[in-house]
Amino acid sequence: MFKTVRNAFKIKDIRNRLLFTFIALLIVRLGSQLPVPGVDQDYFASWMSTQFGGSLGFLDTLTGGSFTQMSIFALNISPYITSSIIMQLLTIAIPRLEELQKDGEDGRKKIAEISRYLTIGLAIVESVAMTIGFGRSGVLTGGLTFMNVVVITASFTAGSAFLMWLGERITEKGVGNGISIILLINIISGLPSQLSGLVQQFVTGASTVVNGVISAVVILAVIVLTVVLVILLQDAQRKIPVQYAKKIQGRKMVGGQSSFIPLKVNTAGVIPVIFAMSIMQFPIIIASFFSVSPARAYFWPKVLYLLSSGSWFNWRDGAFKYTLGVVIYIALILFFAYFYTSITFNPMEIANNMKKQGGFIPGIRPGKPTTEYLNKVLNYIIFVGAIGLTIVAIIPIFFSGMFNANVSLSGTSVIIIVGVILETMKQIESQMLVRHYKGFLND
Repeated sequence: MFKTVRNAFKIKDIRNRLLFTFIALLIVRLGSQLPVPGVDQDYFASWMSTQFGGSLGFLDTLTGGSFTQMSIFALNISPYITSSIIMQLLTIAIPRLEELQKDGEDGRKKIAEISRYLTIGLAIVESVAMTIGFGRSGVLTGGLTFMNVVVITASFTAGSAFLMWLGERITEKGVGNGISIILLINIISGLPSQLSGLVQQFVTGASTVVNGVISAVVILAVIVLTVVLVILLQDAQRKIPVQYAKKIQGRKMVGGQSSFIPLKVNTAGVIPVIFAMSIMQFPIIIASFFSVSPARAYFWPKVLYLLSSGSWFNWRDGAFKYTLGVVIYIALILFFAYFYTSITFNPMEIANNMKKQGGFIPGIRPGKPTTEYLNKVLNYIIFVGAIGLTIVAIIPIFFSGMFNANVSLSGTSVIIIVGVILETMKQIESQMLVRHYKGFLND
């Protein structure tokens, strides 16, 4: 990996792209420290910790700490993620959007434009709700006035819109997917403090040296195991063999080659876990706008505790019953794994294209039988991939709940980190390869 980066800096275009990405990420981190006018940051952080504990840890991780700091990037790219979820669902429900998605590049641009407007709309709604809700709790220094609502709403909305724009510029002029890169830097920014907290809690704070060593080994083993599982999930694929029939073109016999269709085990990537956790966090966020914390949810069962990953696998104080929320989490991951794959991978289209090109899967007849075969294989590997994602996502939550580890780094975060880094490195390598061949042909 380091060799690839070193070689990339030798190519001017790629070097400029890397520098652009670095500057953009520097702006993201600087913006995460700029406070919103009219908000008492210290009081807000203390109030959030008292009211919600670790319930909003996932949101704070995705925003790089901007949420608890109430910076101008407090919403970060959360409205964009939410709008993406909504657009994916509407694509199935509304035929017009489904047609746009099938219209190629022009259709995707139109859907992207709609997503931008939806992101701004969601950012405004969330900003107003946050300002009014938190203002009633005494978080605003100047009180809940009309001017405060306008200024804070404009700040939050502008911050979210700017990050969406910056993400698109990174995709265009930098390296990797801009939104994913911003998400990556947000998560990485919190790693040092979280790892330091784990070390202080279980290693330096252990009762004996032996216990400290054992804790250090367990922490390292969990991290390594999670990373290895993610890498295996990212690279694993099922190769479907394809044979092309020979045919005569002019006076030549062409065809007869063999190829394969690579079906990734983790077809949907990190999308299922992000969508699943986002949906489970949504009621908690809405409750926070109205100053309702899990501890103040009086109806049984306390749904907010059930949806909060911070309550799972917690055997203290009779809270283990809230681990039932894991079942909802797993069900959502499975649903989004199948759902997202169904709208990004069309077995019927692939089968028709193969048939037109004279290709067939050995032992399977072209046409409908090929479609049914691809669907069968796809359903199997989606299930395997979703289970793998679930295991990776739950491992840190399990240890956090069982041993009361005060850390918001989840398996989802590890999946995002490893997945984005691997995809970005592959993109850099492909760009280097293109330029290598170009230089070779021009010499």
